[in-house]
Amino acid sequence: MVGVLSPFVLTPSRLRVRFRLRHYQASGMMSLSTVETAKDISGNSENSYILVQYVVLRRDLIDTWPVGSIVTQGCHASVSAIWTNKDDEHTVEYCSPSNLNSMHKVTLEVKGESQIINLSEKLTAGGIAHKLWIEQPENIPTCLATKPYPKSVVSPLFRKLKLCK
Repeated sequence: MVGVLSPFVLTPSRLRVRFRLRHYQASGMMSLSTVETAKDISGNSENSYILVQYVVLRRDLIDTWPVGSIVTQGCHASVSAIWTNKDDEHTVEYCSPSNLNSMHKVTLEVKGESQIINLSEKLTAGGIAHKLWIEQPENIPTCLATKPYPKSVVSPLFRKLKLCK
Protein backbone atom coordinates (compact mmCIF):
# COMPACT_ATOMS: atom_id res chain seq x y z
CA MET A 1 0.00 0.00 0.00
CA VAL A 2 1.03 3.55 -0.69
CA GLY A 3 -0.03 6.49 1.50
CA VAL A 4 -0.89 9.85 -0.03
CA LEU A 5 -1.51 13.09 1.87
CA SER A 6 -4.36 15.24 0.57
CA PRO A 7 -5.48 17.95 1.12
CA PHE A 8 -3.32 19.87 3.59
CA VAL A 9 -5.39 22.55 5.29
CA LEU A 10 -4.21 24.92 8.01
CA THR A 11 -7.14 26.63 9.67
CA PRO A 12 -5.91 29.81 11.41
CA SER A 13 -8.86 29.95 13.80
CA ARG A 14 -8.12 26.45 15.01
CA LEU A 15 -4.35 26.42 14.56
CA ARG A 16 -4.57 22.83 13.50
CA VAL A 17 -3.69 20.65 10.59
CA ARG A 18 -6.08 18.21 8.98
CA PHE A 19 -5.14 15.63 6.43
CA ARG A 20 -6.44 12.44 4.97
CA LEU A 21 -4.29 9.43 4.45
CA ARG A 22 -5.62 7.23 1.70
CA HIS A 23 -4.29 3.74 1.28
CA TYR A 24 -4.15 2.32 -2.19
CA GLN A 25 -4.09 -1.39 -2.72
CA ALA A 26 -1.66 -2.95 -5.14
CA SER A 27 -4.45 -3.12 -7.72
CA GLY A 28 -4.57 0.68 -7.72
CA MET A 29 -8.05 0.82 -6.14
CA MET A 30 -8.57 2.84 -3.00
CA SER A 31 -9.32 0.74 0.04
CA LEU A 32 -12.24 1.52 2.29
CA SER A 33 -9.92 2.59 5.11
CA THR A 34 -9.56 6.36 5.20
CA VAL A 35 -7.88 7.84 8.24
CA GLU A 36 -8.51 11.43 9.27
CA THR A 37 -6.39 13.01 11.96
CA ALA A 38 -6.38 16.46 13.48
CA LYS A 39 -4.19 17.97 16.18
CA ASP A 40 -3.95 21.50 17.47
CA ILE A 41 -0.57 23.09 18.13
CA SER A 42 -0.58 22.07 21.80
CA GLY A 43 -0.90 18.44 20.71
CA ASN A 44 -4.45 17.95 22.00
CA SER A 45 -6.84 15.78 20.06
CA GLU A 46 -9.56 17.16 17.78
CA ASN A 47 -12.10 16.76 20.60
CA SER A 48 -10.47 19.65 22.44
CA TYR A 49 -11.74 21.98 19.71
CA ILE A 50 -15.33 20.89 19.29
CA LEU A 51 -17.56 23.92 18.88
CA VAL A 52 -20.61 23.63 21.10
CA GLN A 53 -23.64 25.70 21.96
CA TYR A 54 -25.06 25.34 25.45
CA VAL A 55 -28.82 25.65 26.02
CA VAL A 56 -30.09 25.81 29.60
CA LEU A 57 -33.77 25.28 30.45
CA ARG A 58 -35.69 25.75 33.70
CA ARG A 59 -36.75 22.47 35.37
CA ASP A 60 -39.77 24.11 37.08
CA LEU A 61 -41.14 25.09 33.65
CA ILE A 62 -40.32 21.70 32.13
CA ASP A 63 -42.51 20.14 34.83
CA THR A 64 -45.44 22.53 34.32
CA TRP A 65 -45.44 23.76 30.69
CA PRO A 66 -46.18 21.67 27.58
CA VAL A 67 -43.02 20.08 26.14
CA GLY A 68 -43.48 21.89 22.82
CA SER A 69 -43.51 25.26 24.58
CA ILE A 70 -40.25 24.50 26.39
CA VAL A 71 -38.58 23.28 23.18
CA THR A 72 -39.73 26.47 21.46
CA GLN A 73 -38.18 28.61 24.22
CA GLY A 74 -34.83 26.81 23.77
CA CYS A 75 -35.05 27.32 19.99
CA HIS A 76 -35.73 31.04 20.45
CA ALA A 77 -32.70 31.45 22.72
CA SER A 78 -30.46 29.36 20.45
CA VAL A 79 -31.34 31.23 17.26
CA SER A 80 -31.12 34.59 19.02
CA ALA A 81 -27.66 33.83 20.43
CA ILE A 82 -26.42 32.73 17.02
CA TRP A 83 -27.97 35.65 15.11
CA THR A 84 -26.72 38.23 17.62
CA ASN A 85 -23.19 36.84 17.14
CA LYS A 86 -23.48 36.02 13.43
CA ASP A 87 -20.16 37.71 12.57
CA ASP A 88 -18.21 35.99 15.36
CA GLU A 89 -15.48 33.65 14.12
CA HIS A 90 -16.78 30.62 16.06
CA THR A 91 -20.40 31.24 15.02
CA VAL A 92 -19.42 31.51 11.35
CA GLU A 93 -17.55 28.21 11.59
CA TYR A 94 -20.35 26.51 13.57
CA CYS A 95 -22.90 27.54 10.90
CA SER A 96 -20.67 26.84 7.89
CA PRO A 97 -22.03 24.45 5.24
CA SER A 98 -19.43 21.84 6.18
CA ASN A 99 -20.66 21.80 9.80
CA LEU A 100 -24.43 22.05 9.33
CA ASN A 101 -24.92 18.31 9.69
CA SER A 102 -22.65 17.94 12.71
CA MET A 103 -23.56 20.75 15.11
CA HIS A 104 -23.02 20.09 18.81
CA LYS A 105 -25.44 21.34 21.46
CA VAL A 106 -25.60 20.49 25.14
CA THR A 107 -28.96 20.97 26.84
CA LEU A 108 -28.82 21.43 30.59
CA GLU A 109 -31.27 22.43 33.28
CA VAL A 110 -31.45 24.65 36.35
CA LYS A 111 -34.09 24.50 39.10
CA GLY A 112 -35.87 27.79 38.52
CA GLU A 113 -35.93 31.49 37.76
CA SER A 114 -33.34 32.64 40.29
CA GLN A 115 -30.84 30.01 39.10
CA ILE A 116 -31.19 30.97 35.41
CA ILE A 117 -30.75 34.66 36.26
CA ASN A 118 -27.69 33.88 38.43
CA LEU A 119 -26.21 31.77 35.62
CA SER A 120 -26.76 34.60 33.14
CA GLU A 121 -25.00 37.04 35.47
CA LYS A 122 -22.10 34.59 35.95
CA LEU A 123 -21.72 34.18 32.17
CA THR A 124 -21.86 37.94 31.63
CA ALA A 125 -19.19 38.47 34.30
CA GLY A 126 -17.05 35.81 32.59
CA GLY A 127 -17.37 37.45 29.18
CA ILE A 128 -19.41 34.58 27.72
CA ALA A 129 -21.83 35.81 25.04
CA HIS A 130 -25.30 34.38 25.53
CA LYS A 131 -29.00 35.17 25.27
CA LEU A 132 -31.27 34.99 28.31
CA TRP A 133 -34.65 34.42 26.68
CA ILE A 134 -37.45 36.31 28.41
CA GLU A 135 -40.91 35.28 27.26
CA GLN A 136 -43.14 38.26 26.49
CA PRO A 137 -45.56 39.69 27.41
CA GLU A 138 -45.33 37.70 30.65
CA ASN A 139 -41.71 38.83 31.24
CA ILE A 140 -40.62 35.32 32.33
CA PRO A 141 -36.95 34.30 31.92
CA THR A 142 -37.37 30.81 30.46
CA CYS A 143 -33.95 29.69 29.23
CA LEU A 144 -30.60 30.80 27.92
CA ALA A 145 -28.25 29.81 25.14
CA THR A 146 -24.60 30.64 24.52
CA LYS A 147 -23.12 31.50 21.19
CA PRO A 148 -20.96 28.63 19.88
CA TYR A 149 -17.64 28.29 21.73
CA PRO A 150 -14.87 25.70 21.81
CA LYS A 151 -16.05 23.17 24.38
CA SER A 152 -12.83 23.50 26.38
CA VAL A 153 -13.54 27.22 26.91
CA VAL A 154 -17.08 27.03 28.28
CA SER A 155 -17.59 23.52 29.68
CA PRO A 156 -16.08 24.41 33.10
CA LEU A 157 -18.80 27.04 33.59
CA PHE A 158 -21.54 24.43 33.18
CA ARG A 159 -19.98 21.48 35.05
CA LYS A 160 -22.30 21.72 38.05
CA LEU A 161 -25.50 21.65 35.97
CA LYS A 162 -27.44 18.50 35.12
CA LEU A 163 -28.23 17.28 31.65
CA CYS A 164 -31.83 18.02 30.79
CA LYS A 165 -33.85 14.80 30.71
